[in-house]
Amino acid sequence: MKNCIVAQSGGPTVAINASVAGVLSGNEKTHIFDTVYGGINGIEGILHHNIVNLSEKIAEDPDFIRKLSVTPAMYLGSCRFKMPKATDNAGLYEELFSYLEELDIDTFFYVGGNDSMDTVLQMSRYAAEHNLPVKVLGIPKTIDNDLVITDHTPGFGSCAKYAATTLLEVAHDAYIYPMKTITVVELMGRDAGWITAASALARTSYSAAPHLIYLPERPFSKEQCIADVKKCLETTDDVILAVSEGIRDKDGNYISATGTELDKFGHVKLAGAGNVVGDFLKEAFALKVRVIELNVLQRAAAHIASAQDQKESMELGEHAVTLACQGVTGHMVTFLRKSDSPYTYEISSHDISDIANAVKEVPDAYINEAGNDVTDAFLAYARPLIQGTPELTYKDGLPEYAFL
Repeated sequence: MKNCIVAQSGGPTVAINASVAGVLSGNEKTHIFDTVYGGINGIEGILHHNIVNLSEKIAEDPDFIRKLSVTPAMYLGSCRFKMPKATDNAGLYEELFSYLEELDIDTFFYVGGNDSMDTVLQMSRYAAEHNLPVKVLGIPKTIDNDLVITDHTPGFGSCAKYAATTLLEVAHDAYIYPMKTITVVELMGRDAGWITAASALARTSYSAAPHLIYLPERPFSKEQCIADVKKCLETTDDVILAVSEGIRDKDGNYISATGTELDKFGHVKLAGAGNVVGDFLKEAFALKVRVIELNVLQRAAAHIASAQDQKESMELGEHAVTLACQGVTGHMVTFLRKSDSPYTYEISSHDISDIANAVKEVPDAYINEAGNDVTDAFLAYARPLIQGTPELTYKDGLPEYAFL
């Protein structure tokens, strides 16, 4: 029997550990691998030979897989390492695959988002070009929900639930005083507005908040936003706006860009779209304006996670093991939705070359004509993904999580 290794990279989610738990669960069912290793801090950690024996964790604690499946953030840690192309650094790939051979690795599972899937692409290509026996499979995760081909990504459902719940609670807070107020809530989403769109799920029979929603997929106009808020204030005392961090003007410039400074992945650094919107609304209306940035809180809030999200994330990990059994490599596990109501789906996989380095934006059918709200079609798409809450165990009043 050979071994496998699983690692995580990118930003954390509530459900990413559930996919690792799924790999472990899948192996417990199939016994295809003798040992499941975990790479500490992603591909960067593996390059430094920093690994852990996850099979031993199961042997030490029979409840380990369940506990891991409900633990937020990343049990194995993460990295922001951009793998170069093999043509630019062949030595790095030689070193990496030599170490995988030393560990007798049959399959490498990588759980992550866009940049992580590029790593899957580069590694699987190198293995194929050099006739190496290591299979490389991607397991998607990202709260941004912006990976193409798959219907949605694990992590998004829980983040959407947190965003909607928080917006509903913000509305309850705003409604208590008989005075006109404006609240701007900034949500994550640099190039795709899926999380901000999910704030619409907060609406109830008694609350229309968020009253306005602005996504990166539509040009943002300061003047139009002021007009939109003015119209809302005619019929309600408290106007609540949900804005994506990556909203841009008609020329494609981020309204909160700090200049031309880039991060290590070539992204322009941003300074806070919510504050920019809040400042000009305060000047325009001379009302109390609050700005709330959910920031990292929306990424790993296990106390308000989606049970559906956790379940699906674990299923993807298990299916990745099935793909390994079938000899599949260079693929990412995917969801294929069959129906919104009742919600049904199939799990499949797709060639990573069609997925890596592509971004799935919120489609036109999900955004209203005015560009300041979402449609019923989006609500039908998103609502099944936030259902249920995972069962947690508690100790001294706090959730019990797995920690390495």
